[in-house]
Amino acid sequence: MQPIRTRLIVTLTTFGLLLVAALAVAPLLGSTPISLARVFDRTVPFADNTDAQIFFIARLPRVLAAALVGASLAAAGVVFQALLRNPLATPDTLGVSSGAALGAMLVITFHFNLAFAGVPPIPLASFAGSLGALGIVYGLATARRRGLSTTVLLLGGVTMTSFFSALILFTQYLADFTDTFRTVRWLMGALDVGSYTPILAVLPMLAVAFGMFAMLPRALDLISLGADAATARGVNVARAERLALVSASLATGAAVSIGGPVTFIGLVVPHLVRLLVGSDHRLVLPASMLFGAAFLIACDLAARTLFSPIEVPVGIVTAIIGGPFFLWLLVRAGR
Repeated sequence: MQPIRTRLIVTLTTFGLLLVAALAVAPLLGSTPISLARVFDRTVPFADNTDAQIFFIARLPRVLAAALVGASLAAAGVVFQALLRNPLATPDTLGVSSGAALGAMLVITFHFNLAFAGVPPIPLASFAGSLGALGIVYGLATARRRGLSTTVLLLGGVTMTSFFSALILFTQYLADFTDTFRTVRWLMGALDVGSYTPILAVLPMLAVAFGMFAMLPRALDLISLGADAATARGVNVARAERLALVSASLATGAAVSIGGPVTFIGLVVPHLVRLLVGSDHRLVLPASMLFGAAFLIACDLAARTLFSPIEVPVGIVTAIIGGPFFLWLLVRAGR
C-alpha cells in the first residue's frame, strides 16, 4: 500500500492534468473553427479579431463556468453522501437546488430587476433561493436543540424539494409562452454564460466553500462510520456536520446560480472517483472536484457541438450519460 502522501500526489497530478487538458482544448472547439495563433495575434485589433472574440467572449467564460459548476456539484455530492451516510444523496437532496431554481423562476416570470453590483438578476435570485432553502432545512434539523439531526435534515430536504417543485410548476403556469420557454430551458441546466460577471460574482462564496471542504476529509471518513465512532475518535461531530452542510450548500447554490440545476454530476462523479482511488476522503474530495470540472467541460463541449448548429442544454447530456452509468453501478454493487 502506497503512503497517503504519494497517493495524493499521484491522484492530484493525474486528475489535474485531465482538467488542464479539458481547459486547453474545449475553448478551441465548436461550430465555428478558430485559430489559436490568430486568437493571440496582437497585430490585429481585438474589435477586428473574430477568433479572439469567439475565444474570450463566447467560449472561455463558458468553459470556466463549466469547470466551477462541475467541481462544486461533485464536491457537494461527496460531502452530502458522507454527511447523510447515504450513497444516493446528491446536491438536490436538501432542497438547495430546488430553492435556487425557484428564485430564478420568479425573476424570469415576473421580470424582477434585482441586479446588484453588476450581477445579473437570475444568478442573484438563484443564490438567494438556495440560501433560503438551506435556512429552512437547517432550522428544522436543529429545532430540538440536540445537535443536527441528519434524519430530519434528509426528510426536511425531500419535503422542501417537493414543495419548491410545486411552486416552480405554479410559476410556470402563470408565465407566458416566452417566459415558459426560458424557464424550461434553464431548468434543463444550461451554461449560457456570455461574460465573466456571473463567475466573478460567485467566486467569494466558492472560495469560502472550498476552504471549508479542505477542513473536512478526516471528519467525513469518521462520520461515514457513524456519529458514535467519530465522537470516540475525537471528532466534534456537531461542528463537522454544520461545516459540511454549510459548505456543500454554498457550493450547490453558487453552481446552480451559474448553470441551473445540472443533474447527476453530484451523484455519479463521486461514485466513479471512489472506484478509481478508494474511499479515503483525502483523495476522493479533491479528485472529485478535478474530475467533476473536467467531466462537465466535456459534457458541455458535446452539448454545443454534437448537434451543431443546434445547442443542447448540458443537463440533458449529463442525464443521458449519468442515468445509464448509475444503473450500471447499481448492477455492479448487486453482483
